[in-house]
Amino acid sequence: MNTSVNVNVWHPPPASVFKLNFDAAIFSDLNSSGVGAMIRNEKGEVVAAILAKGPPVGDSEEAEILACRKVLEFAIDASFSELVNEGDNVNVMKSISSTGVNQSRLGHIIEDILSLAHGLRWVNVSAV
Repeated sequence: MNTSVNVNVWHPPPASVFKLNFDAAIFSDLNSSGVGAMIRNEKGEVVAAILAKGPPVGDSEEAEILACRKVLEFAIDASFSELVNEGDNVNVMKSISSTGVNQSRLGHIIEDILSLAHGLRWVNVSAV
């Protein structure tokens, strides 16, 4: 019998680059959202982390985009300048890595994220 299982395995960033993994949550009963993130080095060691309460959101896409902006601000404030920014919502991460103008309802937040990322020395956006 041959069984295959998809397993997500953490991959380290390149040397001297840090990996920022984040996720968002929606707490409908509390009328809020939340964000959690870890920044790891090439050895997988956590060098910074954040948990924060967010505003009420309409859907998971909005929660993920707001979370991405929050954690990118956190990383910049903590003086990280070379990052792999990794989230789990493929559509959000594609929107952030797109070069075109985003005219969606959340486009203004995506523009904020791109502006923040522009201030980094090196950034790569990926989805898990």
